[in-house]
Amino acid sequence: MTYMTGYRCTRCDAEYGVDEDSFICPTCSGNLSLLYDYGRLRELAGSGGLFGRPGDGILRFRPLLPLGAQCDLHLHVGDTPLQMAARLGERIGVPRLYLKNDTVNPSASFKDRAGAVALLRARKMGADVIACASTGNAGSSMACLAASEDVSCVVFVPASAPEPKLTQLLSFGAKVLAVDGSYDQAYDLCAAACRRKGWFNRNTGSNPFTREGKKTCSYEIWEQLGERVPDWIVVPTGDGNIISGIWKGMLELREIGLSERLPKLLCAQSESSAAVGRTVRAVQESGSPGETLDWTRIEVENVEASTVADSICVNRPRDGLAAVRAVIESGGAAVAVPDERILSAVGELAAGTGVFAEPAAAASWACLKKAVADKVVGRDEEVVCLVTGSGLKDVGAVQDSVGKPIHIAPTLEAVEEVLG
Repeated sequence: MTYMTGYRCTRCDAEYGVDEDSFICPTCSGNLSLLYDYGRLRELAGSGGLFGRPGDGILRFRPLLPLGAQCDLHLHVGDTPLQMAARLGERIGVPRLYLKNDTVNPSASFKDRAGAVALLRARKMGADVIACASTGNAGSSMACLAASEDVSCVVFVPASAPEPKLTQLLSFGAKVLAVDGSYDQAYDLCAAACRRKGWFNRNTGSNPFTREGKKTCSYEIWEQLGERVPDWIVVPTGDGNIISGIWKGMLELREIGLSERLPKLLCAQSESSAAVGRTVRAVQESGSPGETLDWTRIEVENVEASTVADSICVNRPRDGLAAVRAVIESGGAAVAVPDERILSAVGELAAGTGVFAEPAAAASWACLKKAVADKVVGRDEEVVCLVTGSGLKDVGAVQDSVGKPIHIAPTLEAVEEVLG
């Protein structure tokens, strides 16, 4: 049984029933977001019968997912650790710092949450092929999950995608099509191919089911903090689908009566790929506190993105408006830092917590430091940083930034000379 009741547009707020077969709003072409029978879910939550036991992955949140009772996965997705990082946080005066470590998912990426729900939905619809565009993580995630369920997978990537991520894709048996251009060009080509060939299009933003997988991270954070939410959640942001998913999950916790308060969201980006952040700041600077915004009149700024943080390198954020809306409605903020700070953050995270993050994932720590220095985040506040992908996915990008040479020490005397 599913409690899904329909869709709502993230731009114009128009609502549609469950029989709507378009992934975008027929009225304004905005992205759609799923709706549920929240009254019934509130009753289930009150009786303690809503969520399954920790350890069963994201499918223990089945009542708040668009899946039937028989859907199952061969791989374990979700239930990732929330790790206290007080030693790291104390460096900037934020001792109540946590890392939500999604590098331990099957493909070492947060994107497994989205891919799992998209795959199960595709299978329910009888799709033979699932396709997506990716800078690497979404593609390798989809390929990994599809391989476990014996579903064909086609992935469109920019030719500049990191080699370790391409290796993952090919190892999982996906058909990989490299585009001599940007992620945005790969995205458009994938969409066109899906329309022509009838493939299930998993692309972020245009597929509302990806957000459903990503929102499960909010439920886990709430549980792992003892059924409460933090003051801030810091989210690496490219297309905008993760941050909009985190916000949807938090709103649903409140809607079904499990949480009275909401966190503020910090959008973390590279200065070289900050379309969402620029739009957030423009909206915040042009409006008055408490003003009701007409989201149909707001356009997300496009940029010419070029950043070492490839997973958040996006010219045109495909879920950008939902991301901007999430940040502003949460009372949050957007922060961007130069690439050199992101690269430095990789080593700081690894040495300070034992978590090895790819550059895009380390952006959460780099941007939190700036937010604290700029007094956007208070030193007494509780903060969760999302770590969305493993550093093993893009070792080449961080090798030069580590800056610690390997010492040649073939003898005990040489060891003494090096270490003193």
